[in-house]
Formats: sequence, structure tokens, C-alpha cells
Amino acid sequence: MSLLPYALARPFLFGMDPETAHERTLQALARVQNTPLTCLYAQTRVNDPVTVAGLAFPNRVGLAAGLDKNAHCIDGLAAMGFGFIEVGTVTPKAQPGNPRPRMFRLPQAHALINRLGFNNEGLDSFLANVQRARCRRPGADGGLRLGLNIGKNASTPIERATDDYLTCLEGVYPHADYVTVNISSPNTQNLRSLQSDQALDALLGAVAERREQLAQHSGRRAPVFLKIAPDLDQDQIGVIASTLLRYGTDSQGEPDNSLGVIATNTTLSRDAVKGLAHAEEAGGLSGAPVLESSNRVIRALRAALGPRFPIVGVGGILSGADAVSKIEAGADLVQIYTGLIYRGPELVREAANALKTRLAGA
Repeated sequence: MSLLPYALARPFLFGMDPETAHERTLQALARVQNTPLTCLYAQTRVNDPVTVAGLAFPNRVGLAAGLDKNAHCIDGLAAMGFGFIEVGTVTPKAQPGNPRPRMFRLPQAHALINRLGFNNEGLDSFLANVQRARCRRPGADGGLRLGLNIGKNASTPIERATDDYLTCLEGVYPHADYVTVNISSPNTQNLRSLQSDQALDALLGAVAERREQLAQHSGRRAPVFLKIAPDLDQDQIGVIASTLLRYGTDSQGEPDNSLGVIATNTTLSRDAVKGLAHAEEAGGLSGAPVLESSNRVIRALRAALGPRFPIVGVGGILSGADAVSKIEAGADLVQIYTGLIYRGPELVREAANALKTRLAGA
């Protein structure tokens, strides 16, 4: 249990503009990480080891990408008890993202809307920050896993998107336990079109080829995860599943630990928040309203991909029971983001304990 309950800090943070609160929280984490002040929020990690995509995770609860886009706070976030942390999305070149305001709270729905637009400091700065993280040093922090999430610059035409992904893949590969290819943010124009049949096949084919070159050079084959949207119908999910199977299974049709899927990103749907303040703001909706749409996609993916294909479930986890629902839908691991903003670090431990208890009885 942390020394400073989040319930005391939340009213202060929620009194600020959401993005200002976000920035100040990350600035504070960056200042106090690796100092005695970490005890104000640190928690003992729940020990619930599991192997997914050939990687050993200390527990099944991770931080989703988007919270720490520039990898400034890996050590500070690691102290909250996560089994894995994903940072980014990073693009080859720095970019400011969309104009402010671009983040909105919907507290009645335990939700957020954001249209940040991959604002980040660029690949070189990102990699420098990753390399400074102490928890990445050999023997440190009990096997915490790190995912690095990559995207395309807004100025890059969609026809050249693969170039950006390959540039980022080459940069992050030596430093990542796994790499996530983000093609599902609704805040970069036309990005979700990469989820279509031919575009996805071309992108994953290029990524797979370059990853094999990097693996041969480094002697290490890091898994790649594809992050997809919740706003997909059954046919679209089927297309994505077929493409994943084509690039992520061996000659016998068994998963080869080279490829996985993260389901899901934020939603464009507003059905669950109609009438609430800010509900009609452009951007992706996250938090509690996404839980069931995310679980629907997870269930469909698991049915299509079979029992062993790696799936990470994310979207709408605000309790231990929500985390369990992801595993029951078919996920192997879970990630949280908006729930951390509403519930604080105690959600990490609650979710990890709930999964440990549920799976011990399975």
C-alpha cells in the first residue's frame, strides 16, 4: 500500500484541465522516481508469473501506451506494481499533435476523450529516455517487461506509412521486450485504414521481414503486437485474424511467438455517453464505456485465432472484476490506462490479485 492514497490526490488533479493534470503528474513522477519519495506511491508487485509470446511476465497487468508517450517515467511507473509497461506511441520525427484542448474527462461515465494525435518528442529522444531507465538494467526490478509502441507521423502520407513503422522498428528493437504497431488511433488521419485487408497484409509483411533481419543481426527475436480498434465488425475482425495467422504461426499452424494482438484502442462510438458534457468532442473515448466493445473484439479474436495466439486485453478496466472479464473473454494479459487516472495505483494491485485468484481456481 502506498503512503499517499490516491483518493487524496485525485480532487487536486481533477481540479485542473485534464492535459495539465497529466503533464504535472508525469513531471512529478520523473522528479521523484529512483528517490526515497517513490514510497509515496510505490506498491509491492503481485507475483503471478506467466509466459506469453515467449516472454516471462511477473504478472498479467500492464500499463497501456499513451500515458507516458516519451518514456520519461518508466522507473516511476514500474514502482506501481505493473508486470509490464508500454510506452509511446513514438513517431520518427517529433510532432506537436493536435491543437488544445484535446483531452476531456467524463467523470459520470469514468471515461476520457482524447484527440492528442501522437504528440511526442521523436524517436531519438524517446530512445535516450528508454536507455536511462534503471529498471532496464540487468537484474533490476524482477523481470519487468517493456513494450515500445510505434506509429507514423501525421505529415507522412498513408501510402508511405510503412516507411515510418520500419524506421521506428529499427530504432526501438534493441531496447524492447516487445514492439507494438499502433494502427488504431482515431486521431491520425486515415491511420485506421491500415486495418483493411491489403494494407494490413502489406504492412505486416514488411514488418515481419525487417524484424527477421533485426533478429538475425541481434540474435534475439522480439515479438510484435498489433494494436487494433474496438470499432470493427465481425468481417473486419475476421480479416485481421486471418492476416495475424498468416504471419504469426508456423508451418503446422501453431503460434510461433512472433506476433500477437492488443485489443483494443479507444472508440469513436458515443452511444454509452450520450447527453454527458464533452460527449460530442472529437477523438477516442476510453474508460468504462469501452469495456464490453473491447471484450466483444477479444472474444471474436480468440474464436478466430485459437487458444494459444497471444492476446492482450485493454479497454474499460476500472476494477479487478473488469480485469477478470478480459481474461474470461480470451485475453492472456491486460492493460490499464484510464482506470489508473480514475482509481490510481491501487487498481494495479487489485487487478493483479483478482487475476491471480481467478486463474488459481481455473
